[in-house]
Amino acid sequence: MILVVDFGSQYTQLLARRIREMGEYSQIVPYTALEDMIPALATDQKLKGVVLSGGPNSVYAPGAPRISGRLFELGLPVLGVCYGMQLINHLFGGEVAEAPVREYGREKIFTKTKQAESHPLEGFDIQSDPLQRVVWMSHGDEVSKLAPGFEVIAESESGAVAAIEHTSKKILGLQFHPEVEHTAQGRALLKRFVKRTCGSEASWDLAAEIDTIVAEIRQTADEAGPDSQVVCALSGGVDSTVAAVLSSRALGNRLHCIFVDNGLLRKNEYETVLEGFRNNFELNVQGVDARQQFLKALAGVEDPEAKRKIIGKLFIEIFEREAKKLQNVRFLVQGTLYTDVIESVSPNGTAVTIKSHHNVGGLPEVMNLRLIEPLNKLFKDEVRHLGKNLEISEDFLWRHPFPGPGLAIRVLGDVTQERLDTLKAADAIFIDELKKADLYHEVWQAFCVFLPVRSVGVMGDARTYENVITLRAVSATDGMTADWSRLPYDFLSKTSARIINEVRGVNRVVYDISSKPPATIEWE
Repeated sequence: MILVVDFGSQYTQLLARRIREMGEYSQIVPYTALEDMIPALATDQKLKGVVLSGGPNSVYAPGAPRISGRLFELGLPVLGVCYGMQLINHLFGGEVAEAPVREYGREKIFTKTKQAESHPLEGFDIQSDPLQRVVWMSHGDEVSKLAPGFEVIAESESGAVAAIEHTSKKILGLQFHPEVEHTAQGRALLKRFVKRTCGSEASWDLAAEIDTIVAEIRQTADEAGPDSQVVCALSGGVDSTVAAVLSSRALGNRLHCIFVDNGLLRKNEYETVLEGFRNNFELNVQGVDARQQFLKALAGVEDPEAKRKIIGKLFIEIFEREAKKLQNVRFLVQGTLYTDVIESVSPNGTAVTIKSHHNVGGLPEVMNLRLIEPLNKLFKDEVRHLGKNLEISEDFLWRHPFPGPGLAIRVLGDVTQERLDTLKAADAIFIDELKKADLYHEVWQAFCVFLPVRSVGVMGDARTYENVITLRAVSATDGMTADWSRLPYDFLSKTSARIINEVRGVNRVVYDISSKPPATIEWE
């Protein structure tokens, strides 16, 4: 096992996920719990190394997350990432200060020591292809005075310390993030730390977790008695589908699936998905028409956080109402992913909230149903891997991610039926053209956004003053980071022309070329 200590980075779970990809089990613990764990860690034969995550704080600030030096007395290899590196330097007597030049995004690093096969930064050689030296930075502080016993083994182009190593201990510090896709040698670097420095052996398989997850679902439900019933919130996406199939394995006919038409789904999606569930799965699925209820609740609401919370609260009310029609329903299954959790709440009291997801931060404080979230420690691609092992059809597994609040957060501003109809029509054309051009599976996610602005246009020699639609398409692996997709100009031209010609009320189409970060994939 590799222990990942969380100091509040948005990428903490991604660090753990990268390690699991190597076949090594990883476990996340909050920094606040580490001190009490030290005695057990000292005798844990399975523990091979420790990773200290990044975080939003400054180590020199009052109340900044800290740990004692007892961890380093265990003799375990330690890797510090971003804040983790700065904390290591601080704990060993070095200094950290506000950087004169902040570094956010792609940067090049240059190694300071001669590389050998055993060098921790093997692959970042100054003589190699410059693209192989690209890393992803996200920091406003830097090491200003190096701690005794350490040496600088890499610098950025601005001269900031990019990596440090203790000369006699197995301690490595990286100012950049090796866990994100944008660091060219990141995965190889992490693998060298896990395999070579920590000496871990591959022994963990995600597919083998299916039996564990099924057992945990059954155990949780049985806490309320062997006859307790469970409802599952279906959306038609891969997450809720996998959660439903796993729960069905665990609970059999104790599971009751509910698919709510909130009016915020894509064009014709309710009918198509409901039919797909009934034809492809041995699930007890019930459809609920709640379109007017959601539209009424969202009337006049423009703030995206307010939208999410209204939708989350209303979903729960509907599930609880439907549950009352059954007997002894005690639990609600949701396909919540870790990306929902990390962006919605502050896990372990450390991470900064980005936005509330309707099924996490948007849930009401008081609920009559207890939650079962079997996927809330997994990423999208891991869930798809589980789904493949569960023999779920690719039509469900490879559908583009769709937000729980649906089109309510893709209609910026007030959500009205007219705006929803316009967006649904435009979005259907975009997806249709992607599939025709064999581009649908080339992108992670693609959708349209309705902007609450109007622009001047000319149609049939007459002046128009109509709505603007944004096309958004991104490439990603897990959704924690994403780059905008370089779709062909001819494709964009054809799609734009179809939307303007076929969707009344739209006279302008634009393409979003923002990456995550600094933007998010969704606009709200």
